[in-house]
Amino acid sequence: MHGVPQLMATLMYGSGLRLLECAQLRIQDIDFATGQVTVRRGKGRKDRLTLLANRLRVPLEHHIRCVKVQHHADLIAGAGYVALPGALATQYPSAHREWPWQWVFPATRRYLDPTTGQLRRHHLHQTVVQRSLRAAVQAARVTKPATCHTLRHSFATHLLEAGHDIRTIQELLGHADVATTMVYTHVINPGPLGVRSPLD
Repeated sequence: MHGVPQLMATLMYGSGLRLLECAQLRIQDIDFATGQVTVRRGKGRKDRLTLLANRLRVPLEHHIRCVKVQHHADLIAGAGYVALPGALATQYPSAHREWPWQWVFPATRRYLDPTTGQLRRHHLHQTVVQRSLRAAVQAARVTKPATCHTLRHSFATHLLEAGHDIRTIQELLGHADVATTMVYTHVINPGPLGVRSPLD
């Protein structure tokens, strides 16, 4: 993988994000100072905090600088609008064009919103990342099924393997019930029922 899809896939693995959660990140959701990512209205309509990998800081900062240049050009062209969640559009009429509300991963093309007449950018469509990952899996000759959600599963599994607390992983993943997170524990057990072969 390369470019924006690679950056998004790396962020999904490094932060345990679902594909849509990653695509819908806004500039204000990335906090480089604290090393945190805020997921807004994730599954269950809840907000949560997760971690930002140190290895992603430089490439993500570079990407956001490029997005800012693009947004500035959009503003000059009379565009630069973005859809806002809920009633924010009426509460903050100027927020549509403000930098903190822009997508971290904007689409390459603008579109005209027929109801408002605004020239907007949507976030990058999920299928762009899905196609890129599918091609990478095929090129790597991986025989097991692998999707964008596999990156989130790997995040949880690798944290468990590193000895991190199941409750912490539950919080990072945004699971309402720890039983959902416990599913990952069977992956790290060596062999059926956690038994190692006597030959080993």
